[in-house]
Amino acid sequence: MSATILPAGPLRTEAAVGVWRLRWRRFRRHRPGMGALLVLGLLTAFALAAYPMQWFAGFDPDATDLLSRFDPPSAAHWLGTDEAGRDELVRLMVGGQMSLLVGLLATLFGGGTIGLLIGISAGYFGGRLDALLMRFTDGMITLPLLPLLIVLGAVDLTKLGFSSQFAHSGAAGFWRIVVIISIVDWTSTARIVRAATLSVRERDYVRAARASGARAGYVMLSHVLPNVATPIIVALTLTVGRVILFESVLSFLGFGVVPPTPSWGNMLNNAQELVTSAPALAVYPGLLIFFTVIAVNFLGDGLQHAFDPRSER
Repeated sequence: MSATILPAGPLRTEAAVGVWRLRWRRFRRHRPGMGALLVLGLLTAFALAAYPMQWFAGFDPDATDLLSRFDPPSAAHWLGTDEAGRDELVRLMVGGQMSLLVGLLATLFGGGTIGLLIGISAGYFGGRLDALLMRFTDGMITLPLLPLLIVLGAVDLTKLGFSSQFAHSGAAGFWRIVVIISIVDWTSTARIVRAATLSVRERDYVRAARASGARAGYVMLSHVLPNVATPIIVALTLTVGRVILFESVLSFLGFGVVPPTPSWGNMLNNAQELVTSAPALAVYPGLLIFFTVIAVNFLGDGLQHAFDPRSER
C-alpha cells in the first residue's frame, strides 16, 4: 500500500476526511455490501430489542410454562413457545446478543490482539523472530481446528480453580467460548498483517523514523499500523462471521454457552430432536445464523472494495 505524506494541521484533517468520504462512496456503490450492512443493522436491532421486551413488557427468556409447551404463534407469543413453554421470540433476541457478542469479542481478542501483535512483530523485526513466530503460526494452522475446539471446550473449569457455581453458569460458557476461539483463531490475521508490514517497513518514511532514533514501538504504532489498516479491517470483518459459526457449532455440540442461557447455537442443539414435531424451533435460529454469516462475509467484500484504490478503475 502506498503511503501519502499529508501536511500537518487543518489540511491534513481535510485530506483524511476526503479519503474516508471516497471510501464511503466506493462502499455505497457495492450493493451486496450495503445490503449486508442493512441486514446486520436489523439483526443488531433485533437482538437489542430484548432489553425493552424484558424490562417493560416483562418477558423472561428463562421462564418456563409446561402447560404452554409448543404453543403456536399468538398475540402473547409471536413466534410461539419451545419445548419448555418459553417465549421463542425473546430467546432468539437474547441468543442473538450472545452469538453476536461472542463474534465481536473473540475477533477483537484473537485476530485484533494476538494476530495483530504476532503479525506486525514478525513483519517489522524479521530475522529469527519472524521465523520463530511464523513457524508457530504454521503449527497452529496445521492443528485440526474443530476437534481442538471441542477438546478445549470440554475442559473442566473446576480443575482450574473456578467455583462449581461459576463453572456451570451462562457467564462461564460465554467467556469459555470467547477465550477458546481467541486462542486458536488468529492465524489468518497474523499472516495478512505480516505480509502487509513487510511491504511497508522499507518505505522511506519508516526508514526516516528509525534513523531519527524513534523506538520500534513508536514506529510500528505511528507509521506501520496506520498503513496496514486496510487488510486488517477486511480480515477482522471476515473473521467475525467465522467466529459466529464456530460458536454455533460448539453450542450445537454442547460445548458452548450453557443452557438455560440462550444462544442461536444451543437453541439449534435443543431443537435437533424436535425437527419432525416442531421444525420451526430449528428453522428460526438456523436462518438467523445463516443470514448473519452471509451478511458479514458480504460486508467484508464491500469493505475490501471500498479500501482498494483499484476499484475506481
